This record gives sequence, C-alpha cells and structure tokens, in this order.
Amino acid sequence: MKRVSDIGLDWPALMAAGLRRLGLKPAEFWALTPAELAFLLGHGDGRLPMDRAGLDALAARFPDTEESKDG
Repeated sequence: MKRVSDIGLDWPALMAAGLRRLGLKPAEFWALTPAELAFLLGHGDGRLPMDRAGLDALAARFPDTEESKDG
C-alpha cells in the first residue's frame, strides 16, 4: 500500500467511499485522518497494538542504559 505522502488524494472517490459505502456523515468523514479512513475501508495492516509481552520483549532487546537516559 502506498503512503498518502507518496500519492495525490482522489477526494471525490474517498468522499464517495466514506459517505456512501461506509455511511459516514460529512462531519464524521472530515474528522478522520487518512490512515483512519484507509483502515475503515479495509486497507489497514491488521496488526493489533503491542501488548505487555511485546513491550517486555522489546525492553529486553533494547535495555535502557545510563548513557541513553534523557535526564
């Protein structure tokens, strides 16, 4: 999937998808970010947010050190 910054946006098609296909009201459509709209239209990557086990594994792989602390 291309990033929004890599392509121009086809606003008429996006509005048709949001308003007609998803049944959004105009205010709901304009309140969405492009990423949120893409997800609602089925273009998300389907990954779940990181859970505690994932965070613990990441912390173990990249432990904080005295030199890396931001004071």
